[in-house]
Amino acid sequence: MIRRRVVVHGDVQGVGFRFSARSAAERLGVAGYARNRADGTVEVEVEGSETQVQRMLDWLSEGPRHAHVTALDIVELSPTGQAGFDIRR
Repeated sequence: MIRRRVVVHGDVQGVGFRFSARSAAERLGVAGYARNRADGTVEVEVEGSETQVQRMLDWLSEGPRHAHVTALDIVELSPTGQAGFDIRR
């Protein structure tokens, strides 16, 4: 298991990014959360197997239909054993 914190830059708020991320996470079988940040970015933490996390990172690099992702900042974290994927404020 691995865990990554990702800050997603671009036009990513107000386009359903967090809710779409939860759907993608559930489909891919990863745990974590997504939350909007005050600077207009979206922060996502993802935990799962290397393959699952990479697939989620691939999804995050595109986002939902109306998003325009310009960059991802990725940091390695220690897994926490979290279950499920939350949307946070």
